[in-house]
Amino acid sequence: MNAGQDIFAPGLLRGRHAVISGAGSGICQAIAERFASHGAAVSIIGRNLEKSRAAAERIVAEGGRAEGHSADVRDFDAVKVVLDTAASRFGPVDIVLAGAAGNFVAEAMGMSPNGFRTVIDIDLLGTYHLFRAAYPHIPKPGGHVLAISAVQANMPTAAQSHVCAAKAAIESMIRTLSIEWGPFGIRCNAISPGPVAETEGLARLAPGGGSDWERIRAGIPLGRAASREEIADLALFLVSGAAAYINGTVIAIDGGQSNLGSLPFGSMLQESLRQA
Repeated sequence: MNAGQDIFAPGLLRGRHAVISGAGSGICQAIAERFASHGAAVSIIGRNLEKSRAAAERIVAEGGRAEGHSADVRDFDAVKVVLDTAASRFGPVDIVLAGAAGNFVAEAMGMSPNGFRTVIDIDLLGTYHLFRAAYPHIPKPGGHVLAISAVQANMPTAAQSHVCAAKAAIESMIRTLSIEWGPFGIRCNAISPGPVAETEGLARLAPGGGSDWERIRAGIPLGRAASREEIADLALFLVSGAAAYINGTVIAIDGGQSNLGSLPFGSMLQESLRQA
């Protein structure tokens, strides 16, 4: 099967509404487009209204239903306003996916406390805010909650202490919510990608281009990055009936990278910092 080939039944999400943060670009944009292609109405939340609307317009141009909204996920009141608006437009929030994230390469003593806090606030607090604001609009039973984590959650990586901390906390929160919300028929899961091609995240983590990427690739058993479409496939599976008994689970989609550990990756990041 070719990466990104659609193997799912047409109209899998027809009549459902998905709210996705961070879908103005990258992984979450691909997920939004895949959900829409299967019939879901998609509400896109991003800090940049222009990017959110452009992503929604791409979906509409392909015959789907989507709207772009602006909110800083660090601001609960702003997120709540968007969720209330989205629910009034497209109905109950059947799927909520938290994908807004921040990252930069810095050792713990090379970043400011504000820099560390910013990543925690966007990733962890932003995820909680989205889920908390969405909860009143989620069907019970029948709702699906997804978070985008990263291999750094379970693979301690030099120059990534802020990301490691934020993503590990997100995974713990997902497992906790699966216990609290599972009895109401809401499934809570997370996706943990490794390097993903054509994303800002990979560009930030391989600042030296080809040579840095080759060192990262050497630490991935499958020898390549994931495509954005492969991440979207996994997200679509997790909100489908085929995953009806999966709850409180974090699924790695990293080509086996986390099984080899972070040493090559972290060492490269440290070297790039010292050469800058």
